[in-house]
This record gives sequence, C-alpha cells and structure tokens, in this order.
Amino acid sequence: MDATLKKRFENKHVLLGVTGSIAAYKACDVLRRLQQQGADVRVIMTQAAQQFVAPLTFETLSGYEVVTQLFPPNRIVKTRHISLAEWADCILICPATANIIGKIASGIADDFLTTAVMASRSPVVFAPAMDYQMIQNPIYLANCEALRKRGYRFIPSGEGDLASGAKGLGRLAETHRIVSGVKMALFGSERLKGVKVLVTAGPTREFLDPVRYITNPSSGKMGFVLAEEAAMRGAEVTLVSGPTNLESVNSVNLKWVETAHEMSEVVSREWEGTDVLIMAAAVADYSPAETSAQKIKKGASQWSLPLVRTEDILTLISKKKRGGILVGFALETEDGEARARQKLKDKGLDLICLNNPLEEGEGFGQDTNRLVLIPRDGDAETLPLMPKWEAAERILDRVEMLLKRVKKT
Repeated sequence: MDATLKKRFENKHVLLGVTGSIAAYKACDVLRRLQQQGADVRVIMTQAAQQFVAPLTFETLSGYEVVTQLFPPNRIVKTRHISLAEWADCILICPATANIIGKIASGIADDFLTTAVMASRSPVVFAPAMDYQMIQNPIYLANCEALRKRGYRFIPSGEGDLASGAKGLGRLAETHRIVSGVKMALFGSERLKGVKVLVTAGPTREFLDPVRYITNPSSGKMGFVLAEEAAMRGAEVTLVSGPTNLESVNSVNLKWVETAHEMSEVVSREWEGTDVLIMAAAVADYSPAETSAQKIKKGASQWSLPLVRTEDILTLISKKKRGGILVGFALETEDGEARARQKLKDKGLDLICLNNPLEEGEGFGQDTNRLVLIPRDGDAETLPLMPKWEAAERILDRVEMLLKRVKKT
C-alpha cells in the first residue's frame, strides 16, 4: 500500500500487557499486526510473562523499553504508571490469565500492569488464554462478568489444542480477532445501533462438473471491511460471502456460499427484517446451462459451453423492498458513470458505488479503492484513492444519511 495513505491505527497508542501464559509468544504477532496498521505500541510484562518470552524480544519489536517492574532498582521512575496510562488510547492485555483478570476485578494493584490499568481511563481489552478447566471455573466467570458490567471488554477465546494436551475452549483468539477487538474499542460507536445490515462479498463459483467452475478474481475485501465497519457502528450485521481467503470478522454473523443461486437464496431469506443491503459481491452473471455429475473428460479440440443468465439478486430484492436501503456496486471499464446510473435506475437502488478495475489501485485483491458514489437523488461524489476501510466509512456515512431520510418520511 502507498505509504502516504492513512492507516487504521494512525496516531493511536496501544499499551500491550503480556501476562504469564504459554500463549505469550503470540503477543509478538499481535504487536506486529497493530504496528502494521499504524499503532504506536508499548509493552508491559508481568514477572510470570518473562518466564515464557524475554523482554528483549518485545523491546526489539516495539522499539521501546519494556516495563517489567513497578519499582526498578537504581532508577527514579516517579509516576510512570500514571504517564503511561494517560499515554494509552487503549490497553490490551494479551494473553490475559485468570490471575490478572481476578486481580483487576478485585481492584488489586500490586505490580506495574495492574497499577496502570487502575490509573487508566482508556478502554481495556482482555484476550484470555488458559486451560479449559480454568476458563469454566465459576469464580473466573464471575470476575469476567463483573468486569464487563464496568465496561471492560473481552475477546472470546478459541477452541482447539491446549498446552495441557487437552482439547477445548481456552486458546488465545486468532491475531486478527484480537486486532479487530482493539479496533472496536478505539473506534466503536452506536451510530447504527438497532439497524440490521446485510452485506455480500467475494466471488461465486458456477460449476461445470465436480472439479471445474467459472469464477472471477474478487477477493471479498471490500465486503468484509464494510461488514466490520457496520459492526463497529453498532449494527447487527450478517455477511454472506462466496469463497475467499479472508478471516472472519468479529461481531458479524458470517454465512458462506459458493454459487450465485446459493447467494440469492440466502440473501432473499436474510432480507426479511433487514434495514440495509450492501451488495459488494461479484456475483456471476452467467452459469453453465448444465452441470455434469462426473468429471468431463478431455475430448474434441474445441468445446462450446452453453451459459444461462443467473438471477439478479438486487433486482429480485428491489421487488420485495419495503422501506429498506439498497446499495450496489458497479464495476465498469468504459462509460462508467452512465452505466452505473442505468443500473441504479433499473435495480431500484438508493446508492451505487462505481469503480474501474483497470485504474491503478482499484483492481481485484487490492487493499485500496477509488470510488464514485452515485445516489438516487443528488450529485455524484468522486472519492480519491484510499484504503478500503476508509472507503467503507464513506459508504456507511451515506447509508446513515439515507436512513435518517427514511425515518423522516
């Protein structure tokens, strides 16, 4: 990505607290991912954490001294726990043990990390990691609930192989889920609270036989960031995606599909009771007229493949429209605005987002986009090249305006 483009965590300060869990080494990856998105990260390690990873590792990655003691010998530190707490826009405790959660829930401040948390007025996010027996302990669960009631946030642990050799709940959440949880803490709002948003993403696959299909290079990135941004604004979000390599999104109900027909069925079903549909998927316009149940064998030097039109999902939904907002995308290589406006009219949309895959930074799989936002009523707005998360913000700003108009009528 162009270094001049804005990063999601630009100018944000994250204080990373690492505690005594075997998963402490995974905090290195979390630190790096936060830095890649623009965050300035400093690290506090408990004494137990240093038994798993040396402070030098985090000092090398962060570029800052790692704080390990409340009262280091031969140093005058005054109120460093206060200054670091004030510096932080967010405190992430990763991994978070049952011990650190219990101490903070009880108001204990007996080391640098717990003292900094006690002094902080910034959001605090826990990413717990422990054995399945510990994570089910009623005392631990009561501590978590007490902290939640006070506004502390938790990133749910995953399931799988644990250090004890057992399998179950307690694994540290995947890195992308932890970073997403920090995003929610820093940028979350309730602007779309009570609004149900349905987003589609990715390509579809139209099968010729069990091993061959027609598809397109869509990565699904635009749809996924739209879903995440809507969730960060407090919306109840369902994401219907074709096959992608993308990671699932926090606080989003993700439904996987393969074919255009499957996507149409799921969207039609989910549309009931939905307030906003954002159709960012690159749905196939045609599918094979017939699908072979067995692999088609190589034969003649030429082969004609009859195709039939797939059902246009937005056109189908617009016929059922009962006050909801419909947003579509137009991928055009020539006469872009004229064709987008025609689609806007033909499909009964409230907003269409036009882009050209031949333009630099706009092709499939890119992390950036350059869109023209064309509303049903009003003038088009041409956006400059920007990260897709920022483009998603601009689209959802428009959606909020449209929802306000609907409420007034």
